Amino acid sequence: MSEFSQDRLERRIMEAVSNLIITGAIKNPHLSPFTSVTKVQLAPDNTEARIFVSSMPEERIDPSVKALNSAAGFIQHRLAQVLKTKNTPRLTFLRDDSYREAERINRLIDEAIGTRDGES
Repeated sequence: MSEFSQDRLERRIMEAVSNLIITGAIKNPHLSPFTSVTKVQLAPDNTEARIFVSSMPEERIDPSVKALNSAAGFIQHRLAQVLKTKNTPRLTFLRDDSYREAERINRLIDEAIGTRDGES
């Protein structure tokens, strides 16, 4: 599959899963309505998709990831209806901590700039 096709399929998966979360189609009280899909990594053979999610407030992310993984079969079934591909990838939901890492890097940069300004 070409890189363009794979990127397009990843975007369609992201959109479809986000839509299921937003519309409340996934009936699980542990799933925060403020959960958002941040990234989809599709295996080259399209058999697996790793879906990264974040949530606000931050303490709701772990229960939301657990709720999504328990509903993975339902989500995969609904995804099959939307994608209409020969095979639907097996879904795994993971916590996305990239924003935490970005905040840490920004804090380190701010500290470095502050230290440099103090030296002059």
